[in-house]
Amino acid sequence: MSAKDFLNITERISVLPVIHGSGDFAVEVRDRILRLEPDCVAIPLPPSFQDEVEAGVDELPFVSMVSVKEDDPSYFRDDEAEFDESWEQYTQPEKDLGTEGELFSDDTDLTSCNYVPIDPCQPVISALRVAMGERIPRVFVDMEVGCFHQDVHTLPDPYALKKVPMEAFAASLITAAPKPSASSQRAARIRWMADALLELEARYKRIVFVCSAMDWPWIRSACLEGPSSEEKLFELHSGASLNPPRRHGVSEDTLAFLLGEFPYLTYLYEKKREEFMGDFNLSIDGVKELLLEARELWLREHRPVQNWVTPQRLQIFLEYVRNLTLQGRRLTPDLFTLALAAKQTAGDAFALSLLEVARKYPYQRETPEFDEDDFVQVGVDRAVFPDGDVGTLKNRLGGSAVVWRRVSLKPKPTPFERREWAQRWNPFGMCSWPPEDDAIESFHTHVREQAKALLGEDLARTEKFTTSIKDGLDIRETLRNWHTGDLYVKEIPPARGNLEVVVFLFDTPADAEKYSWRTMWYAEHDQESTLCMYATPFGDNLVGPGIAESQYGGAFFVFPPRYIEDVWRDSRFHYAQTLEERLIAGACFHSQERFIALVSPRPPNSRWRRIARLHDKHLVHIPIGRFSGETIARIRRFHVLNGKNIRSYAARFIREM
Repeated sequence: MSAKDFLNITERISVLPVIHGSGDFAVEVRDRILRLEPDCVAIPLPPSFQDEVEAGVDELPFVSMVSVKEDDPSYFRDDEAEFDESWEQYTQPEKDLGTEGELFSDDTDLTSCNYVPIDPCQPVISALRVAMGERIPRVFVDMEVGCFHQDVHTLPDPYALKKVPMEAFAASLITAAPKPSASSQRAARIRWMADALLELEARYKRIVFVCSAMDWPWIRSACLEGPSSEEKLFELHSGASLNPPRRHGVSEDTLAFLLGEFPYLTYLYEKKREEFMGDFNLSIDGVKELLLEARELWLREHRPVQNWVTPQRLQIFLEYVRNLTLQGRRLTPDLFTLALAAKQTAGDAFALSLLEVARKYPYQRETPEFDEDDFVQVGVDRAVFPDGDVGTLKNRLGGSAVVWRRVSLKPKPTPFERREWAQRWNPFGMCSWPPEDDAIESFHTHVREQAKALLGEDLARTEKFTTSIKDGLDIRETLRNWHTGDLYVKEIPPARGNLEVVVFLFDTPADAEKYSWRTMWYAEHDQESTLCMYATPFGDNLVGPGIAESQYGGAFFVFPPRYIEDVWRDSRFHYAQTLEERLIAGACFHSQERFIALVSPRPPNSRWRRIARLHDKHLVHIPIGRFSGETIARIRRFHVLNGKNIRSYAARFIREM
């Protein structure tokens, strides 16, 4: 047998073993069917699903689901009696499961449904889509059952299909495909589909059968054994049920629980199809597009002064995603891996933006024939139907098991919550968030030390090296005298004077309307500074009950702390024309030292220097560009708490950038 004949059951029947819910397999199935040019495509679904499923395929890219209720006894068939007892335990919970089992005991009160997702990234749906487009006959060959028994398997990453042919991929799974027990529903369905394929062989010359990679070895074996000796209970194309399948639209917010790939990647597959663009590597390229779109959303929502989610940080993110993915023994990342990496490399806000983009599927907003009341809310093995009925779900095209995984993110508050928190705000009780106090004090101390170092640089002396390296090698002077072969060292004398006040101007020129909150904050203990600032109004951005977020426009810190009058109400500074000038004037007036550190995007202009000379002070400028954009963004953002008691739970609502 040659490699290309490996997936041929007979001369007329070819099998395409797939992993359900995989965009890579959906692309491969589409290409294979177009190459093989069959005259019949066999689908591993019951005939009763055909009309509704094909109607849903016609409406793609709008995603829907075709479901059938299993709670009606009339839907059970006589031909299930031989294997019903073997899997009865699956449909009925045990009586003595204990506390943990009680979590599942409520399922007996829920409606049980099995369903088919009309998902563009489902290989079976992709095969149907191609067959319908090419006018190829389709036959649904699975057995009608009253209560579907869903099998869950651990499956390899479908991305291997990019480097390995489907024949080799399918061959590698043969040893991992469990043989169905003789009395199981799975064995009966496999026998039924094998008989159906043998019947089709007499009517068509070239049949392509799309089925699960876990089932195809046993379907092949059943076909090679020949047709079943038992008489069929009904014709292949009958199977109408007293409880027929119904098609529903699916809410865009819950598509992530229905689709095999996350919604945004599915949207990209459909967009490429619409634009006649290649989608061979979209399972990886789509992650990169998701990342760029998430960054755009993050920038629109948070509007950082400096975009610190730079290409370098994105490279770190992708390397981290690669490492996490390989640790999970996969080739492509799942949504949990992407969210975890985003949180740990760029903060909660960026991770939330990534998750919001990943949930987007714009095509779902174009409803062909469904009313707003005809949409299903889907969860993990649960669904809320339009009539309000809650049911358990079993996917007929299920891939690997879907499990919950936990990543701690602080969600954004809803508009209703913001209004409620604003109504409860007490304007007479405010304090800061201690972790942010520690961060700004540490940064302020670092800046003060740098400014002190700058004070002595003007007095540095250079001399020829003799016995001591002193304060370091003077590279410039050494290169200037390179021809002599002498080394030169520099000596920096102790700085004359000290620094008590550090001024930060983060945004210049400052917009007086944007930074309308101007206040003084006094130290709670001797390790904090006295603070004078102008910032964005905190009442416009409530992030939790009694917790508001603001952003510095400018501030000055006085350390050691002491009481000073309110700079914003002091009539002695009315000559200042801008927020920056008033802040500098207040800093110069209250500083007891001659030197004042000034951190700003640009050097002090003539008016700022004139104000400093008026108070006999000297501004030591430190460019803000000396510090990373991420550091500045984190320092500028701070929170206002509505009382010290709020500190006990504030960490649950304050998100890290």
